[in-house]
Amino acid sequence: MATLPLLTWIGNAAAALLGRHGAVTRQARQAGCSRQTVYDHAAKVRGALEQAREPGPDRDALLQEVQQLRRENQQLWDWLAEALECPPGKHQQFAVAAAAMGLSLQQTRSLLAVLLPPARCPSRATLGRWVQAAARRAGAVLAVLDRACAGLARCLALDEIFFRRRPVLMGVEPHSLAWLLGARAADRTGATWAQALAAWPHVEDVAADGGSGLALGLELAARRRAAAAPSPPAAVPLRVRRDVFHTRREGGRALRHTWQQAEARWAAAEEVERARARVGRRGADRRGFNRRLAGAWRRATAAFEEAQGQERAWRRATAALGVFRPDGALNDRAWAAAELRAAAAELPGPRWAKVRRLLLDERSLTFLDRLHEDLAAAEPRPDVRAALVARWRGRRARRRRAGPAPPALAVVQAAIDSGVRRQWGAAGEAAYQRVARVLGRVVRASSAVECVNSVVRMHQARHRKLTQPLLDLKRLYWNGRAFVGGQRRGRCPYQHLGLALPTYDPWALLQMDPTDLEQQLSTSRLAG
Repeated sequence: MATLPLLTWIGNAAAALLGRHGAVTRQARQAGCSRQTVYDHAAKVRGALEQAREPGPDRDALLQEVQQLRRENQQLWDWLAEALECPPGKHQQFAVAAAAMGLSLQQTRSLLAVLLPPARCPSRATLGRWVQAAARRAGAVLAVLDRACAGLARCLALDEIFFRRRPVLMGVEPHSLAWLLGARAADRTGATWAQALAAWPHVEDVAADGGSGLALGLELAARRRAAAAPSPPAAVPLRVRRDVFHTRREGGRALRHTWQQAEARWAAAEEVERARARVGRRGADRRGFNRRLAGAWRRATAAFEEAQGQERAWRRATAALGVFRPDGALNDRAWAAAELRAAAAELPGPRWAKVRRLLLDERSLTFLDRLHEDLAAAEPRPDVRAALVARWRGRRARRRRAGPAPPALAVVQAAIDSGVRRQWGAAGEAAYQRVARVLGRVVRASSAVECVNSVVRMHQARHRKLTQPLLDLKRLYWNGRAFVGGQRRGRCPYQHLGLALPTYDPWALLQMDPTDLEQQLSTSRLAG
């Protein structure tokens, strides 16, 4: 039926509500509709008029409000499409990752409160239970991963830190920065260190400080390897290299004290000279200050000359601990040992006693023995090896130079490169890559473990108690997270170490059954 005009509605309502007998029939015939339509229009017009008389917003206001509500509803739907979906499993993953990164439970809860409504934000106790459960699983997963890494780790940097006076034995593979040892212990004796090192039978090189317990532990570990081997040549050698980092730190500390004493004597001499000038301005006799002033300047001059001599000797010692000599030649034990003996002789007194012991320790030059052995294995020909070493040193100097290289240096480097390519061709390039790998992986210090120690100390400051399971969780997270900068960026420590895993995501590793993970690792090793 066609839509009737509004005036027809009003006429129908008037006929039905106010008309006499027969008015509805006449109005229906005139409007071209049925009698029922007339009655329906009357009811609707009456209802509309009654609603219009009631207090409240008018129709236009209601329409505007409806339009506004529709816009807000569309905005809410748009926001929901981009909203963070955070199911309970993600809450647990967030809490575990935050604890592994060093956040306390209260800090984790404060961050979750930013994302979640108060009713859905977990309590601190709930977060603690989640973290503890993940930490216990991390210990079981790490046991499998450590066994898989045992054949890959050839070098370790060792040290110990303390949690509430309890030692923690730390070990880091320096090239990959894989954190392979992080065990709370009752003490740091040699027996404890030897027991911790028994899980790493293939480690050949160790960089460590001069701690007596660690030194004894390395000695015991070497003895046990020799005793367990079927014949002495079959035992994996354990070369201990004295940590150059601690030697340089101790030497720098002693040199600072020497210069502080010299500066104090110089300041004392200047004070005597100022006192003599004040007496002279008052017109008093200054002859009593002459001898005193001469003695003060004599002591100050002697202290400065002594400090300068000790600084020259210390620079000589640090140069002897480098990979290259000051003249550019490759360092060797004979020359370095002679330089260290000469430098130690010029560092007298109890202040330098510890530094002298470190410099004269034969293990301080173990890295040079290892370097020459590896270079000889990489390139047996001495003349070729020397040329390749010179090429590597020139390239490294050019990379480290801030500005453009001098023309003469560029010409020399180009001549060396062209000579290698012309004389040895592709074989020379392959030999250079082997030599460059050896020179680029020289380990002289335990800086890698000191780096991890600094991170763990910050974590310790934010946790009330850093238990062994929580330490395992942090170690698993460290080894599975990818570096974001530097030469190792884009890959995690396990990848740099050469460990092939189905996944390197720490959370995904925590969800795996340790038995299944070990089976997968065994299968991949057999396939490889």
